[in-house]
Amino acid sequence: MDSLESELERARDLDVSALADAVETIGFECTRCGACCKAGETACGEEDGDDRESDAADAEPHTATVFPDEIRELQSAGDYDFRDVARPMPYGIEETPEGPQGETFEWALQTDDCGDCTFYAEDDGIGACTVHEDRPLICRTYPFSVALGGTSQPMGEAVDEAGMVRAHECEGLGRNISRADAEELAAALKERAVRELEEAIGVRENYRPTERDGVVVHDSEGQKRPDGTPIDRE
Repeated sequence: MDSLESELERARDLDVSALADAVETIGFECTRCGACCKAGETACGEEDGDDRESDAADAEPHTATVFPDEIRELQSAGDYDFRDVARPMPYGIEETPEGPQGETFEWALQTDDCGDCTFYAEDDGIGACTVHEDRPLICRTYPFSVALGGTSQPMGEAVDEAGMVRAHECEGLGRNISRADAEELAAALKERAVRELEEAIGVRENYRPTERDGVVVHDSEGQKRPDGTPIDRE
């Protein structure tokens, strides 16, 4: 497998016009169904009480990667606390009698009690992002990714592809998209690929093993507690 550094160079050399061609070939229009913002499998229904709590427990919480600087941007946009915006990515974290324990290497957008993105709102079946203008790159580019090692594939394997672009499960695929929108999406795709690889390299360079109790998040800025505060190196 190529090194992260060589993949980063490939990402920086991506041709936005070629990416836009691929997006146009696949086609996409957001239907505002909210599927990419909500918990997987079983989400909270309209029922009250125990049924609703059971549904939430069975759901797979929404997990959308957010970069450290994107967290700060969202905080500033709405005067949010860190934990209003982000939580440790759950992968690598184990629930124990003493509470959550483990290390993880990404931040995820915060979720509500039903496992949906905390910034998702729905009115009469139509979904909306309450921080749309400041939404992270993962949200700006869904349901697409680029075929580079070290970059993420959101919400499962690709269901379609064209050139370097992969498309993931979404009811909006196959619909007409304007050239201007395809180019805007392609530019965001390139930026996201570069940022993901830069973040991965930063995590690797700043990683230090830890034996601390509780949850530790390793990001490109170092070790942090679940509330985003840095852990001083000892």
